[in-house]
Amino acid sequence: MLIKPFAAIRPREDVAAQVAALPYDVYDRTEARRAVEGKPLSFLNIDRPETQFAPDADMYAPEVYAKARELFDARVEDGTFVCDEAPCFYLYELEMDGRVQTGIVACCLIDDYLNGTIKKHENTLEAKERDRISHIDALDAQTGPIFLAYRDNAQVAQLVEQARSQEPLYDFVADDGVAHRAWRIGAPADVEALAQAFAGVPAAYVADGHHRTASAVKVGLARRAEHPDYDGSEEFNYFLSVLFPASELAILPYNRVVHDLNGLTVEEFLARVQDTFEVLHKQSQLLDPVDKGAVGMYVDGEWYGLGVLPELENDDPVAGLDVAILQERVLGPVLGIDDPRTDPRVEFVGGIRGLHALEHRVMLADESAREAGTLKERGPAVAFAMFPTSIDELMAVADAERLMPPKSTWFEPKLRSGLFIHRLDD
Repeated sequence: MLIKPFAAIRPREDVAAQVAALPYDVYDRTEARRAVEGKPLSFLNIDRPETQFAPDADMYAPEVYAKARELFDARVEDGTFVCDEAPCFYLYELEMDGRVQTGIVACCLIDDYLNGTIKKHENTLEAKERDRISHIDALDAQTGPIFLAYRDNAQVAQLVEQARSQEPLYDFVADDGVAHRAWRIGAPADVEALAQAFAGVPAAYVADGHHRTASAVKVGLARRAEHPDYDGSEEFNYFLSVLFPASELAILPYNRVVHDLNGLTVEEFLARVQDTFEVLHKQSQLLDPVDKGAVGMYVDGEWYGLGVLPELENDDPVAGLDVAILQERVLGPVLGIDDPRTDPRVEFVGGIRGLHALEHRVMLADESAREAGTLKERGPAVAFAMFPTSIDELMAVADAERLMPPKSTWFEPKLRSGLFIHRLDD
């Protein structure tokens, strides 16, 4: 597949740690406002510009995106951001809990997404796309890199290792303990060698950033329509990506909390659950699934260890996923969650937040229902702790041109925004 070097807009080395910010979509509105307090250089100010307005302001108003452009231009003007003179590739390495993953920062062709060379495993929501389309258009730039995975390639790995032997461009540890390092690959011969090596990689997979990818592609297509004489070299034909070898990646579980039992008593619900899962054990302590087919369930103050019934195990790349079995046999028919993308009764909790977060959310939901007088009528909340989907399962689904259920994967560590920016108007 094709990867292209670019002249990144990026923070000065001495302020990179202050600029780098977690992706815009890991925060709700209150969390984003809190996260930028006292941090004027944090890129989250630009990524979530509604933080600069009153809490009740329309976060999608044109003036909000105009504010993002104003802040971005100001950081370029005051020298917080610099721009490399020549197109380069970059390496971006993250280290978390002793595990290291090193990706290539590059631009990918929107046509490779359209023709399936860059494969997806999730659908996107139009409302979320519109936000990032407006953000890209306002800044004339892509600011949040797409997290892509590819099957390991020995030639690419050798070139990456050579580049890592040089002095890093950035080297800092963020407040959450994740270490971030980056290198620039700027010598023309090295740039060409890496591009040629990557031409031998047959496909890449969207690991994290489906909405950012779809938005970047739609902006590119719109600009092609505005410039019918385009020749393919324009920057709007490409989108900002970081490509990681699959063997270095780890997926955390994406857990579920349902705010009531759909009118069932706990006893009735447990009986229905046993049509799909064997109850292996019951305990009051936290219960973390240890293998595929295992699910931890927390309801009414107790944890239940569940195992998928053998006759329901499935080799189909989608139907065999733990999250699919849970959705198709429990969340949908038993709890009434027919569309998990839009039903407000279901909440998705990233595995990075831990199992205590599931207990906390269940208790909050139960208390809210108790205060409203609906606990007896609707039943208590229930949480499901999932075993993480594997990277092999993700690639198998994408290769089959299928889609996973929503919120099937949670990648950690998260790529930081603001370290590498791809300008579209060059």
